Amino acid sequence: MEIFTGRIAIVTGAASGIGRELALELARRGAKVILADIDAVMLDETLQSITDTGHEATTAICDVTDFAAVKALVEETAAEKGRLDYIFNNAGTCIMGETQNLSYDDWRGVIDLNLYGVVNGTAAAYPIMVRQGCGHIVNISSFAGLMPVAGQVPYVASKYGVVGLSNALRIEGSLHGVKVSVVCQGMVKTPLYLTTKTVEMDRDSIIDMLPAAMPPQKCARFILDGVEKNKAIILISPVTKLFWILQRLSPGLVRRIFELMFKRVLRIAKVDD
Repeated sequence: MEIFTGRIAIVTGAASGIGRELALELARRGAKVILADIDAVMLDETLQSITDTGHEATTAICDVTDFAAVKALVEETAAEKGRLDYIFNNAGTCIMGETQNLSYDDWRGVIDLNLYGVVNGTAAAYPIMVRQGCGHIVNISSFAGLMPVAGQVPYVASKYGVVGLSNALRIEGSLHGVKVSVVCQGMVKTPLYLTTKTVEMDRDSIIDMLPAAMPPQKCARFILDGVEKNKAIILISPVTKLFWILQRLSPGLVRRIFELMFKRVLRIAKVDD
C-alpha cells in the first residue's frame, strides 16, 4: 500500500463500474485521485463517496476520445501536483452482435473509446513520466483482449490493441523508469454488464448464458494488488488464467471452443427477422 500513499493518480471512466471502484480503493490506499468522466452527476457521487471517508480527490469532466482534452487534463494535473504517478486508462464500452449486422458507426464508437481512449491517455502521460523518470500506466483491457470472442469483434479488436500497446510500451518504458501494466478481467458486474448494446440479439438471453460476474470492488482490489507487484499482464479470475494458458498451448482448441460457444449464442439469443 505504501506505493500509493500520497501518489497522484488519474482514473478515467471513474463515474461508475471498475473505474469508480479503482478510485475508491486508490483513495483508501492513500492516493490523491483525479476522477475523469463525461458523466458529471455520477462523477460527483464517486467524489462524495471518497470525501465522505476523509480522503482526497478531485473531478474533471473529460471525454477520453478527445486527445486535446486528455492532454490538458494530464498536463494540468502534473503541473499543479508537481508530478503524475499513475494513470488508469479505464473508460470503455462494448457491443454484441454478428459482425455482418454492425454498422461502421458501431465499429467506430467502440474503437474510438476503447482503443483511442487508451492511446490518448498514454500519449499524454508517457512523455511526462519519461521526463520524471518514473510513473505507472495501467491500461484496462479485457479477457477479450486475449481471446477470439466471436460476437464482439469490434470490442475484441480494440482490447487486443490495448494489450499489444501495453506490452510493447512496457519494454520501451523500462528504459526510462516507466512501468506499464495491462488488466485482463473476465465478467465484472458493472453498468456495462447490463447496458452493452446488442444488435439483433436478445440481451436477457445472453445474460442468462454468461458466467457469474465478479463484483467491481473485488476486481479493483485485484488490479491494485497486481499494480503493486508491477505485473505486465494482470489476469483477473481463474477462468481468465485458464484460457490464457490454453490460448498459448493450443490456439486452435481455443478457437474451436469459442466457435461452439458462439453457435450456442446464435441458437438461443439471435432475434429472428
